[in-house]
Amino acid sequence: MTDEATILAVDDEEHILDLISYNLERSGYRVLKALSGEEALRVLDRKEVDLVILDLMLPGIDGIEVLKRIRSNAKLEEIAVLMLTAKNDEISRVVGLELGADDYLGKPFGIHELEARVKAILRRSKRNREDAEGNEEDIIRVGDLVIDRGTYTVTKSGLELSLSRKEFELLYLLASNRGRVLTRETLLERVWGYDYVGETRTVDVHVRNLRRKIEDNDNDPAYVLTVRGVGYKCV
Repeated sequence: MTDEATILAVDDEEHILDLISYNLERSGYRVLKALSGEEALRVLDRKEVDLVILDLMLPGIDGIEVLKRIRSNAKLEEIAVLMLTAKNDEISRVVGLELGADDYLGKPFGIHELEARVKAILRRSKRNREDAEGNEEDIIRVGDLVIDRGTYTVTKSGLELSLSRKEFELLYLLASNRGRVLTRETLLERVWGYDYVGETRTVDVHVRNLRRKIEDNDNDPAYVLTVRGVGYKCV
């Protein structure tokens, strides 16, 4: 059983919603369902949700727009989002990750993999909340960057930067291991909570987006460097 986390599943195919709901409820989660982006936003406005499983191909308001609205709403921005995408839809996948999705899963998917991803995301979200509560004064300085774990904020030369939750976690982890090379697999496990080798493309997309926000020139980074064939390090 779980801590009864509430999950909102959003898909325009009822049989997929039924499949997700049946299996996750068996694992102890509470599952809400929505057949459209509009319905999903109405549910989010009324209910407290821990994780959204979001199909990107929706009628009306599509999944990308739903994700944008979640991340731009102060009351919803901390909700974890797992995207469902077509196996060959790499563009939507990358866009979704850059907009702040926590992870993605290609369709068709295996129910055991879905459950593993859900468990990892929720475990990581809970750990982050507990860490933040216990480390209010935990501040790391790297050059003119100030990374504050207590408030989940990053400033550069005194100006606050707009980072997604996962971008912050990546930067914090790299900065707290300054000078050490962390592999993509290590970053995937520590930031996304996976205990198996997952899709390291997720890490690369988030690092690229992070550099656009913290570097003066993201093509010639000064903070987060790539170690070819291995991973990344903060200098």
